[in-house]
Amino acid sequence: MDAIAARVADGATVEFRPSGGSMVPLIRSGDVVTVAPVDPSKLEVGDIVLARVAGTVYLHLVSGLDPAKGRVQISNNRGRINGWTGRERVFGICVAVKGESRPGALAKAVPQEPDEEDSDR
Repeated sequence: MDAIAARVADGATVEFRPSGGSMVPLIRSGDVVTVAPVDPSKLEVGDIVLARVAGTVYLHLVSGLDPAKGRVQISNNRGRINGWTGRERVFGICVAVKGESRPGALAKAVPQEPDEEDSDR
């Protein structure tokens, strides 16, 4: 997950298959998810984000927001709270699961810069 987080932090939209059961039924182990860079100021409780909490990268839910301290609480979908993390450690937002768009998520993604090849056309 660290390599995926680094790619998203660098501005890439990434598809991958997470493993584990902590996000069922929203995400099942092996589902293809699409994660795009996020504008952390647009996050809401219930968003699924790729974030680092206490040294570990998770694809988990935003369960709380503390705008005054610039932090986000991250939890799984089974009630376990992973902890609070700074907005700067929220790398991306899950915009699709198995090709199905997550409502409202794309509006929170950072607009992608066109590739240099595309800008020459």
